Amino acid sequence: KRKRVDDAMTAVMGATSAADSDAIQIKASDIAENGAVVPVSISTDMGGVESIALLSAGNNTPLVATFTMGDGGIPDVSTRIKMANTGDVIAVVKADGKLHTAKKSVKVTIGGCGG
Repeated sequence: KRKRVDDAMTAVMGATSAADSDAIQIKASDIAENGAVVPVSISTDMGGVESIALLSAGNNTPLVATFTMGDGGIPDVSTRIKMANTGDVIAVVKADGKLHTAKKSVKVTIGGCGG
């Protein structure tokens, strides 16, 4: 699974090395009753945010969404994702050319990708 996450990060962000950051907030339930619709919000108070990627480590295809920030854009995004299995939801923020990451574990009780 780690290789799939690394491959997805390389494809979307151009690298896999990202510094862990407490400046990234991920809002998601600890337990998702239904993996087909898991609400997730990502925000940060970092300056110079260029893009945000959202990955689900338990999915066969980990990359779930990417958001490109315009100049002066507020780095606060929300969406609903599908999670095939219990696993980490990973946010990768590109700010001033550097990658930062945070993760949150979400337990899925009913699979969302065909389960």
